[in-house]
Amino acid sequence: MAEAGVATCPQVFVVDSQANYVSVPGGRKQRWARISQKFLLPLVGLALLGLVVEGFFIYSLYEKTQEFSNCKSHPLCRNLSTPQASAQQGGPKMGQGGHKESNEIPTVKPLREQVQQRPFAQLTGSNTPKGANNVVLWENIHGDAITYNMSYDNGHLVVQQEGYYYIYSKLTLDATEECSLIQHKVMRDTSAYDKPLELMRSKSNRCLTREHLSTTPPREEDLWNSFLAGIFHLQRGDKIFVTLEDINKLRPGPKDNLMGAYLIFPGKMLQ
Repeated sequence: MAEAGVATCPQVFVVDSQANYVSVPGGRKQRWARISQKFLLPLVGLALLGLVVEGFFIYSLYEKTQEFSNCKSHPLCRNLSTPQASAQQGGPKMGQGGHKESNEIPTVKPLREQVQQRPFAQLTGSNTPKGANNVVLWENIHGDAITYNMSYDNGHLVVQQEGYYYIYSKLTLDATEECSLIQHKVMRDTSAYDKPLELMRSKSNRCLTREHLSTTPPREEDLWNSFLAGIFHLQRGDKIFVTLEDINKLRPGPKDNLMGAYLIFPGKMLQ
């Protein structure tokens, strides 16, 4: 027995160092990791596919822009912006249902083909150049004379296609008189007016010098040249011709007289 008054010893608790720790369940974290890995790769793939598609469209737009820029830089392609030129080049057409729009880039014929189709003509002096009403007659077949997409009718050059034409005329005159009035004109006969219109004119007095007047015997010829040239808008069916006020002064011959025209711009420019 224990003695009275003596306290009992406290109980001792022993800690087992080999006991296992309680682990926190990690199932939720692993599940979110698996889900994120499952959707991450498809999202990256879609992003890369989007970049590829965007690059393709940008490259296609660049190619079309370059083609359109090359077309606009060409002087013959600028007229495609007009409705008339667009219709001629196969562009949008106007129908009963309204204007038909198109996103296609208009195509242009090669420059060489367009130049080959342009009308032109050159007439040479005739051995019998005296026509009615002082109209100069020309040679349109033989020698260096030529007409292409234009026609000739009794001294008149007939226009077959509307556009801007460069027109020129050269005459050689024999001014053996003391003083001669030279009136060289290029005329236009059009259905829009009742009488011919004057396009160009050369008017001058030609007088012999004292040296020529004192020559004994007098000189047989005193040749003088008159040249006119300019650019004019002509309609289909217009007629161009040359007049000389005193046609008896004209020196005949294919090398002394010329008349010509050639198209430099088809259609009509917008103002």
